[in-house]
Amino acid sequence: MKPTIPTIGILGGGQLARMTAYAAFQLGLRVHIMERFAGSPAGQIAHREVIGDPSDHELLLQFASECTAVTLESEFINEEHLVQIERAGYPLFPTAASVAKIQDKLVQKRTLREAGVPSALFAGVADHDEARRFGDQHGYPFVLKSRRNGYDGYGNATIRSADEIAAGWEKITRGDAGAELYCEAFVNFTTELAVMVTRGRDGETAIYPLAETVQHNHICHYVTLPAQVDAAAAATAIDYARRGVEAIGGVGIFGVELFLTGDGEVLLNEIAPRPHNSGHYSIEGAVTSQFENHLRAVMGWPLGSTNLRAPGVAMANILGRGDGAGAVASYPAVLSSEDAHLHIYGKLESRKGRKMGHVTALAATPEEALAIAARVESAVDFSPAG
Repeated sequence: MKPTIPTIGILGGGQLARMTAYAAFQLGLRVHIMERFAGSPAGQIAHREVIGDPSDHELLLQFASECTAVTLESEFINEEHLVQIERAGYPLFPTAASVAKIQDKLVQKRTLREAGVPSALFAGVADHDEARRFGDQHGYPFVLKSRRNGYDGYGNATIRSADEIAAGWEKITRGDAGAELYCEAFVNFTTELAVMVTRGRDGETAIYPLAETVQHNHICHYVTLPAQVDAAAAATAIDYARRGVEAIGGVGIFGVELFLTGDGEVLLNEIAPRPHNSGHYSIEGAVTSQFENHLRAVMGWPLGSTNLRAPGVAMANILGRGDGAGAVASYPAVLSSEDAHLHIYGKLESRKGRKMGHVTALAATPEEALAIAARVESAVDFSPAG
């Protein structure tokens, strides 16, 4: 049944879907969530929460039939499931074809190379011997990676010598003989960069300013804008991000991660077909948040301004420090800052390294904004378990 009120369906119910739902409410959209378990961060606030897996095609198509358009909060839903939505005639963005070019990271690298967008040297490998030959040819260290389902450092192993290949392979595959891996040359970067690119159904693009990111144990911890790099490098990074999204035929918002090397070379690392951690600052820090622009693109509406609201903007991820409940135990200390914006994701449990929320700050400089955001983030404590 075609919805009478514009309805966005989101496959996945985590914090990205939750923040997308907030933006949808502001635009007058209804929100339906499909997640494998009940009570997800987005499911807690959605108009409708459907519990199930996209592999249940009958349930998936029933879900899609009740939505004006369907989108997703991660690239980990197999293309074969997404194709079912399109074959039934329901709008899905990004498309199954776009997701397919991203979720297999070796295919993603090849697609970028064909579009003339440089990245680190790479090669698919079928066994230890091929990985060893990659190391012999391109040197050590290199990074051994899973072609699918890797994120925040999961599915990666840094190989410093040929003797570490077997252990790295086992760490990633865990004995799965069907797992597909590839090798990537190690990049001696000086700065990690990120760009959020929105692309509409008609090819219109809205690109956010270049950001600098700092990782902690492979998880994005701090983001500052505008990036303090020279104008030529910034222009190159933004151009590569735009071309990368165009190469996959993307519709929606895309998080593009890049490296800047010591000799000024810019390399595109990865593209994510969804709202991205490095774009959370945009809720308060930009005229139009990444979540609103994603919805505008998916719904076929005009895109919004990506200009910053202050000379300096920063975001600090709130990462769990250990096992505990998801409830904040230090609100008085956290909310004592008048210059910061707190976001808690509604997760029921805290674990070490788990993304529990974020803090955004606006100031006269990126450095000042980061100091505010980091101070507030460090004051967040979660209730102990039990």
